[in-house]
Amino acid sequence: MEQLVTIELFGQTYTFRAETDVSQAQEVADLLVAEVNRVEQQHDGKMPRINSLAILISAALNIANDHYELKRRYSELLEKVSERSERLMSILETNVS
Repeated sequence: MEQLVTIELFGQTYTFRAETDVSQAQEVADLLVAEVNRVEQQHDGKMPRINSLAILISAALNIANDHYELKRRYSELLEKVSERSERLMSILETNVS
């Protein structure tokens, strides 16, 4: 059974085949739509109207930046957990022996 996700951007409807769970794919699509709308609102009336491609690129870069930042923080968290685990193991080994 083919799973499809539909979004609307700039007055046009786009339908995509979902490779993952359709609800997860819909959440990702909704995130893109929300970010596109946010970027559009930021630029509305502030400068000459920017085209839809520029808005999409800006939204994609914002999402990519958020993703990068989350990966960086996750990596830092794993490093801290690893360091603390090593310290705890050392303390346990010292006190149990």
